[in-house]
This record gives sequence, C-alpha cells and structure tokens, in this order.
Amino acid sequence: MSTPAWMLPATEAQAVQMGLTPDEFGQVQRAIGRVPNYTELGIFSAMWSEHCSYKSSRRFLKGLPTKGARVLQGPGENAGVVDVGGGLAVAFKMESHNHPSYIEPFQGAATGVGGILRDVFTMGARPIASMNSLRFGDPKHPKTAQLVKGVVAGIAHYGNCIGVPTVGGEVQFDSSYDGNCLVNAFTLGLLKADRIFRGTASGVGNPVIYIGARTGRDGIHGATMSSAEFDEETESKRPTVQVGDPFMEKLLLEACLELFKTDTLVGIQDMGAAGLTSSSIEMASRAGSGLWMDLSLIPMRETGMNPYELMLSESQERMLLVAKKGREAEVLAICEKWDLAHAVVGKVTDTGRIQLAFDKQTVVDLPTAPLTDDAPQYDRPRKRPEWQDEVQRFELASIAAPDATGLKAALHKLLSAPTIASKKWVYQQYDHMVRVGTAVRPGDGDAAVVRFTGQREGGVALSVDCNSRWVYLDPKLGAAHAVAESARNVSCVGGEPLAITDCLNFGNPQRPEILWQFEQACLGIGEACTALGTPVVSGNVSLYNETDGKAVYPTPTIGMVGLVDDCKKHAQMGFIESGDVVAMLGPVRGSHLGASEYLRTVHGLVKGSPPPLDYAHEKAASGAVRALVRAGLVKTAHDISDGGLAVALAEMCFAKSLGAQVDVGALASGERADVALFGEDTARIVIALKPAQVAEAQAIATSHHAGLHVLGTVGGERLQLKAGAAQLVDESVAELHTLWSRAIPKVVGE
Repeated sequence: MSTPAWMLPATEAQAVQMGLTPDEFGQVQRAIGRVPNYTELGIFSAMWSEHCSYKSSRRFLKGLPTKGARVLQGPGENAGVVDVGGGLAVAFKMESHNHPSYIEPFQGAATGVGGILRDVFTMGARPIASMNSLRFGDPKHPKTAQLVKGVVAGIAHYGNCIGVPTVGGEVQFDSSYDGNCLVNAFTLGLLKADRIFRGTASGVGNPVIYIGARTGRDGIHGATMSSAEFDEETESKRPTVQVGDPFMEKLLLEACLELFKTDTLVGIQDMGAAGLTSSSIEMASRAGSGLWMDLSLIPMRETGMNPYELMLSESQERMLLVAKKGREAEVLAICEKWDLAHAVVGKVTDTGRIQLAFDKQTVVDLPTAPLTDDAPQYDRPRKRPEWQDEVQRFELASIAAPDATGLKAALHKLLSAPTIASKKWVYQQYDHMVRVGTAVRPGDGDAAVVRFTGQREGGVALSVDCNSRWVYLDPKLGAAHAVAESARNVSCVGGEPLAITDCLNFGNPQRPEILWQFEQACLGIGEACTALGTPVVSGNVSLYNETDGKAVYPTPTIGMVGLVDDCKKHAQMGFIESGDVVAMLGPVRGSHLGASEYLRTVHGLVKGSPPPLDYAHEKAASGAVRALVRAGLVKTAHDISDGGLAVALAEMCFAKSLGAQVDVGALASGERADVALFGEDTARIVIALKPAQVAEAQAIATSHHAGLHVLGTVGGERLQLKAGAAQLVDESVAELHTLWSRAIPKVVGE
C-alpha cells in the first residue's frame, strides 16, 4: 500500500505554500531533527503563523502594563479576568475576524462572534454582553454596501440566536478599508472570582475529551489565511471561512457552564484559530506536559477525513477538555444531556511532545516547545514613513474661514457623514435587551451599561473606541487617545474605568513603515494605560490587513470595561427636559482643528496632528462627570469627539427632539468660528443639569480639579449657537435629525 500524501515528507515548496519561509522550513527541520511529514508541516505552519505565534509583534506587546489590583488573569489565556467585588469577576476579550468577513461577510462576522463568545465562557463565565467595532471602505465603493449588510446580518444572526445581547460598538468608513474591512468582536461574561478555568493540560494520565460539534472540512488553514495580505486571488479563499451554528453553540455553552459547577475539569480550551492543533498544543505548553491523541476517535461529520484535515479544520462550536482521571463518565453524561458530540480522544503525558495516532499508526510526533515558546520571534526593521511629516503639516490659514452659510453647510455635511451619522440601522438588527440586563442601550449613551442580573444593582460600563485617522497621522498619540476616549466614554455613564482589551489591526509587518506604526501605537497604549490605571488584560493582533500593497489605516481598537456601582444612576447622551442648564466639564482652550473630521469631510484633508493629550485633564474631567452622575446631579453627559462641540450638541438634541441655546464665546477665545464649533480637543464633556444644582455641581467639579463652564439652556425646537452677539448656527433640530438618521440607510441602498 502506498504512503498517503499526508504522511509523505514535506517539501520547501509546500512550506512556502502554507505561509512559511524557506528559512523557517529549515528551522522546523533543525527543531525536530528530520524532515516533517505533510501533516506535521501543516501543524507548524499554523502554529508559526502570525495569527497564532505573534512572531512580529510579541516583543512590542511585552511593554504593555498588564497587572493591577483587580487583575485576576492577564494576557496569555483565552480571556482576561478582572475582580469587580462581591465575589464576582468579569472575563472579557476582543478578537478580529477581518479576513474571513471580507471574503464571506455573513459567515465571517457570525463566526467571529461565536469565537469570542467561546473565549469568554471557556474561562467559566456566562456571557452577558457583546459589542463590535466595524470598519468599512468608502460608502461609494461598489463592495461597501454588500459588506455592511452581510457583516451586520452575520453579527445579528449569531448574537440574537444564542441569546447574548449586543449592547454597543462603533462603525466607521474610510477608503483605506476598501480592500480589507475590519470586524472586531468583543464579549464580556460574569463569573465567580474563585472559579476561573484555564486552558491547561496537566496531570499525567488524565483523559483528553473532545466535545461540541462534529469536525468537518470548513476553515482549514484559516489561521494561515488570516496571516497573509489579500490580492486578486482573495475570492478563491472562500473555503477557508468557517460556518457557524449559534444553536449548537448555545448547547455547548450550557453544557460547559454545567461542567464548571462540578470538580471534574482540569483544563478547557476553545478550538479557535488552527482548531485542534492550537487547542491541544497550547494546553500542553501551558502545563509543560505532553499529549497523546488518537485522531480516529474525533467525531466527524464528513467521510474520509485524514489527520491533516482533522488537525487544521476550524469547524466551529468545539472544545477540548482535560478531565480528572476516573471522572470521564460524569463529563460525558453532561454532554449527552445537551446533545453534544463527545469522545475521549487521548491522555496527558509527561513526554513534552504532541503524539498523534490515526488508524493504529503514529502520524505526528513533535516536541511542544518549538511549536509554542520557541517559535520564531522577529526583530523586524522599523522606519518612520517619509511622508509622516508632510501629513502632519497643516496651517489653518490654508482654508478659508466660513461665514454663517458655510458653518451651516459644514454642520449638515458632518451630520450626514456615515462615520458620524446615526448607527440605528445597524443596532436595530441586534437584540440588545435579551437577558434584561441592559441599562443603557445602543445609541442612548457614550457607553453601554449592563447590570449583573440576579446578583445586585451594580454592573459594568463598556465602550470600544479608536480614531484610526488620528493613529495614521500620529500612531503613538492617536493610540493613546483611543484609550483616553474609551475611559472618558465609560466615565460619562457613571463607570469607573478598570481595564482594557485591545485589537491591533495593522498592515504588513514586513514593511518597516507598518511595523513602526505598530511599535508607536503600542507605546501610546502603554503610556495611556499606565497614566489612567487601566491595564491590558487580553487582546489580539491582526496583521497583513492590506490588499495589493495598500494597508488599512492603523487601527488599534480599545475595549474599555468600567465598574458601575448602581446601574440606576447612569447618564445618557440626550437632553431630557427643557430648562436644564447646558455646561461643559474640562479645560477652556483653543479648539484643535488639525486631524479633525471637519477637515476630512468638509475640506477633503487628512492632515495635521491629533489634539494634545493631557492625562491630568482627562482624569479630572472623567472623575468629575463620574462623581456628578453617581450623585444623581447629572443625567445627561456626552463627550466632545468627532465633529467637535457642534456635532456633540446636535446629537444631544436628537434624543427627545429638544433644542438648545448655547453661547460658545467663552470657549472660542477670539478664534475662528469653525475652530470653536468643529475642533476636537479632548478632555471635554457636555452635561445638562437643573439650574438649582449648578452650584453643587461646580463644587464637585472643583474638587476633582475640573472646570465647569455654563454655556446655555435646553429648550425649543432649534439648535442655536452663538459667540457673544454673533449668531453662528440656527437650525431646526428636526431637519438636522433627518440628515443624521438617513446616512447609513443610503449607504446600503435603503
């Protein structure tokens, strides 16, 4: 009988086809002392892919702050875990599913949601909230509408079916994403602080158990595909995209949560990227052990599957468990109850090797260390782009100062820009009230608020943020701003920022300019997290986000989690009642127009530097608004970000169709009107409160070293902005709302 192809010695050409370099193929041979067979090469190619090994990025991630008083589990596990008091903890993480979503939007986005849910409940947590951060190309690009509709439908399908609310997120558009959309999925779960489960395979002789859906041929080499840039062959990669089943995942979730109530488990790991390969090898690596498995025992849904396919398949809704020896029957009984495929497929060994049998013969015998800790780590060259100085150069005098007509047109254009406009078309497709824990819904506040239902009045505030244009213009400062804005948003609803997860989306790291952006962004995140006391507890790196050599904007998305003591005491962004006072927390200084959405949308310029970032001002404004919300003095709070003060005020008017009369004279400081209205200086938060409470609010703000500046009042049906005696804007709230609400439906052709 001839030797099957998956057992034949591998070649250098095959290694290159799988994404390894000729030098890496040589490293594989030196590490194992021989030429690997085809299946072993497939295992190495997956584990040494950028997606699994972080071989270009790990050295920069080491500089991020990962420890803190509340951190129970930092990076290195399936999700981070943070103590929230009362014996409870939250597990959370954000992951990318960019490449699959561009190739097959619905399934790519859906399985992204499924994967991040498994990462969280693998830790022993019940998922209680999901969010997402989405980036699409130019609204007029021929693929944009299809991608938006497919991605949103996929997220809605999976999240709604499994019964986890999608409570927040962000959606932005830019031509840099024309050939590579970004789909970043976030999930948070609740667990007992003393019942954290980890992905470890310890205890020699303990059984290795497969549970969940049966294995098919979908998603083979998905991790490798996600570690390569796109080209004209992109569409042919569709078979590498997985297919998800949220109803199966619901069964898997409930079975795992029931297993966690027992003491039968030693470790558990999601079969995510690289499937059975990464789950088995990573579990053994963490424990310093080995694994033996018989692949013939893997539950399969297709006939004739071979070891290569079984190890590299990324079929969804699967888990690998290590149970205590002699407790197998209890585990399998729970799997039977929940109608899951299950099998004891191997055992833990002390060999430090991954040994796999199939049809009664050994087909894989590899040391664990070269696949994990000893995988290649590169110190690739970095270089500041030659064009960086030019894009940062901006002179205000280069654009004409607009008159009242120009200001009106600019406000209309900004509110009609899909990045700023209402995202209701998106979030109305998500079930955000399932489990009845959502206290601040999508579109209502700067961050979501979710109660710990059945536990207490407390909960969490959640926000995902990144101004990728700012990161493009200044990677370090822009990334730091992403952390600061997410903390500010959490504070605006009354939350105390605790920790972050990140999803670092960049282009090809083999290009020195791209890796320079990555390094600078990591420095910015580290600086901001240290200054604001929000350690990084989990995350994901997604590289090679480019097509035909054109990279996306560097997009280090930040997911911030904050603690809310009493979910009944929160703030929303909209004005609530006529007669309320409009005020601003934060410093009075000349607004910064460089790098602004105003320049991009109105003048077609992506130029200048992001606003300066003052951590003292950030902590002062955030601390003040949090104290005011928790004291019940402020129920309306909205930070000034994209589009500046004018856009923030317009958005606040839309909630209840209430107008406002505001004098920005004190903020303008004699500057041009467009700078005062559309500048995007940070650490500034607009609030509304009762006239009788202004003095008390002023005292609280002062105690936090934050300024509080009264600007005007709420009321009427028009947004009226003036600077002293000069009328700048006088617009119908209803007409502005129409512009703002129709932009996304126009993008998708509705």
